[in-house]
Amino acid sequence: MKLQKIFLPILLFTFSFAACSSESQSAEQQTADMAEDTMQTAQYFAEPGEPGEVIETEEHNIYVETVVEGLGVPWGVAFLPDGNLLITERDGTVRIVENGTLREEPLAGAPEPAVQNQGGMLDIALHPNYEENGWIYLSYSKEGPNGGITTALERMKLDGYEFVDREEIYIGNEFTGGGRHFGGRIAFGGDGYLYFTIGDRGQREKAQNTSLSHGSVFRLNDEGSIPEDNPFVGENGLDEIYSYGHRNIQGMGVHPETGEIWTNEHGARGGDELNNPQMGNNYGWPEITHGVNYDGSPITPDTAKAGMEQPVMHWTPSIAPSGLAFVTGDRYPNWTGDIMNGALKFQLIARIEIDEDGNFVHEERILEGIGRIREVEMGPDGYIYFTNESEGTLNRIIPVES
Repeated sequence: MKLQKIFLPILLFTFSFAACSSESQSAEQQTADMAEDTMQTAQYFAEPGEPGEVIETEEHNIYVETVVEGLGVPWGVAFLPDGNLLITERDGTVRIVENGTLREEPLAGAPEPAVQNQGGMLDIALHPNYEENGWIYLSYSKEGPNGGITTALERMKLDGYEFVDREEIYIGNEFTGGGRHFGGRIAFGGDGYLYFTIGDRGQREKAQNTSLSHGSVFRLNDEGSIPEDNPFVGENGLDEIYSYGHRNIQGMGVHPETGEIWTNEHGARGGDELNNPQMGNNYGWPEITHGVNYDGSPITPDTAKAGMEQPVMHWTPSIAPSGLAFVTGDRYPNWTGDIMNGALKFQLIARIEIDEDGNFVHEERILEGIGRIREVEMGPDGYIYFTNESEGTLNRIIPVES
């Protein structure tokens, strides 16, 4: 059974944030603001023109429209309420799209990431009360004094074409070598907390060590302090950890009814996972996995152990999952409540149905062979957007009425 297809209550619930945030409003004021925002949604690009190649899927006929070209490796996307949007490029820059056109010069004042292999400028997200406080959150790979690298999270404001008032929110607690598994996804949950990820940094055994930041989801207040009810507060383990035992989370979205975060993560050779992380839970890497090493040798004989969580679903062989978003609104009525999950290796988007209890129901693979999909976002205008790093583009999916 799919989620209820009622857009406004979903939207209001998703952004009805609790008073845990240091800059939160009353629930009544937030509800009123969201209702007003819903009626005044900005238009980011011109209305779709004549359909391109029509693609038949199980539930909708669609076509793909390219709306931005000339990007490097577009990693994260944030839609500003004024109709502009921000796009991070892994080579270290943040670009702005104004009135549907990509500004040639990158924005000034951004952090300077350590650009190495999978590292660089990563995700970007707006504070849920952005129109009141102007906070923008950026994650990136940061070099330490010893030459090692970790994943860092900052917040800042945009003044014209320059970032100002930068504040460091979180930084991984160990700088290590290697240019992989940085994580870096950012999302505000329905509870108002800030969720952030760091991968195992290629040192798999550290994902089981809760005194280290490797392989974890973190839960923070919006200015970086730690919620008092986090699972390891007062216990052995970092106070900021929400869940652990993850390999490398590359997609994170918020369920439109429960407000809970959902994630995907890369396995090795096989064993990519879709998860609904819960507070304090251990997701097993590398003690349990459905994958093997890249040379075919076993990582572990176990796919399950007591005290370790099973994924909602797993991909074997690996698709190399990337951005993740829930479909909301009424543009795609037969997809509402489904997950749109990008893939790098398999170059597709997977539409995933889950039931009301969060169990996997069905997967449909669409747009196969279109290119390496890095990010998937639900735009405030109701369209599904995705970035294609093979082509350096931002695209949107347009439904075709039958």
